Amino acid sequence: MQAHVRLDESDNVVTATRALESGSRIESVAVNGLVPAGHKVATVRIPTGEPVRKYAQVIGYAATDISPGDHVHMHNLEFRSVDQGYEFATNLRPVPQPERCDTFMGYRRDTGQTGTRNYIAILTSVNCSATAARMMATHFTPERLAAYPNVDGIVAFVHGTGCAMGGDGTGFEALQRVLWGYARNPNVGGVLMAGLGCEMMQIDWLIEAHGLKPGPTFRPMNIQDRGGLRKTVEAGIATIEEMLPLVNKARREECPASELMVALQCGGSDAWSGITANPAVGHACDLLVAQGGTGVLAETPEIYGAEHLLTARASDRRVGESLLDLIRWWEDYAERNRGSMDNNPSPGNKKGGLTTILEKSLGAAAKGGTTPLRGVYRYAEPITSKGFTFMDSPGYDPASVTGQIASGCNLVCFTTGRGSTAGYKPSPSMKVATNSEMYGRMEEDMDVNAGRILTGDASVEEVGREIYEMWLRMASGEMSKSEAQGLGDFEFVPWQIGAVM
Repeated sequence: MQAHVRLDESDNVVTATRALESGSRIESVAVNGLVPAGHKVATVRIPTGEPVRKYAQVIGYAATDISPGDHVHMHNLEFRSVDQGYEFATNLRPVPQPERCDTFMGYRRDTGQTGTRNYIAILTSVNCSATAARMMATHFTPERLAAYPNVDGIVAFVHGTGCAMGGDGTGFEALQRVLWGYARNPNVGGVLMAGLGCEMMQIDWLIEAHGLKPGPTFRPMNIQDRGGLRKTVEAGIATIEEMLPLVNKARREECPASELMVALQCGGSDAWSGITANPAVGHACDLLVAQGGTGVLAETPEIYGAEHLLTARASDRRVGESLLDLIRWWEDYAERNRGSMDNNPSPGNKKGGLTTILEKSLGAAAKGGTTPLRGVYRYAEPITSKGFTFMDSPGYDPASVTGQIASGCNLVCFTTGRGSTAGYKPSPSMKVATNSEMYGRMEEDMDVNAGRILTGDASVEEVGREIYEMWLRMASGEMSKSEAQGLGDFEFVPWQIGAVM
């Protein structure tokens, strides 16, 4: 394996594939000092203030004069907002025709959607009902559920908000969409919604606003109306016991791959994310889109600096402008909270070789593949477009995936370079490792090793096909490694926007 990777001839930095000692040579340039694996090395002189390029794009500006062979990182590379020249619908590649129509074994729902799992969800309107919900869920041990083999489990989705928030603001509306979206997600066969009774997020309002209809598999209750915690827990357990035989009637049947909606995520990223795992997931997304399925990219702060690549792929100007509206909102959001769009990357990202949000975003956007961008959606808004789409969210993974599942995603694909182990019930989550070293260290948690791309043992397309085929198997019931270890009960984190009063 070469000691470095050059991503484009126009780049003035390359990425070290292994730790380099002072005096090592890269492209006839002597390295000046120790450079960790995954970090950048300048191959030409870059004067102060001049752009540093990787992926044939600007990832920052030289904070000091950078000499050939210098380690390029936080000490000499600075972030600046980049004035992009936006184009719309100028890079519309045709969606390839599939060689065959792929299928999976899923649960067809009355809503017309198709599930990959069959859970009963206990949703809480407010933090005050979280304990009651947990008590209900923990009652249903594997032994008690053994008689219901078609039910994947009882999950309590609890959160830390629902009150002391504005009743007509962005945050209130987002939480409503999350709760409604989980109640309607095709991986949920039955819902018990538990509240306190006096909270801002009134269950009756939610039912009325979103057309939810109480019935045998959708039951609401409040602690105050039921007469306290113990009585509520007992009533909730009895209600779920009534639901179980009904939810257990669901049977898997053959369904087209077009019914899959995959949340495309990355977390604990490193320098290899944009070189191995994310492009491989992008190829898998292209394969899914060719089948008529849907890929959902999110994390708006983590496309910042790469949004011009997505507007060029927008199916029309309206879609592209919708994406730019989100970028402008985030710039204002960061400014009014006295932050910076460059507050992301995290310390772990930087240790792995990423320096600025521009560099991170260029790699993160690769998860979206190459097909046209068909739609842009608010956080947790129902996604109705087929093909490659985008949903607004923060870069914080649990909050972002929560929104994607609320938007309808029935699978999650998560790339990681540092090593993330999270799961996201009710949708199974697979992990794609960006490098072989981490994969070997955390093999019990990683489903696919995209590090083979770096060593030349597999191509982006081969790993992408492997990822896509695992999506079909997971959709048919195969457990991912995180799912098999029981992860996914504690990663429900609705994005809390706005003032807490």
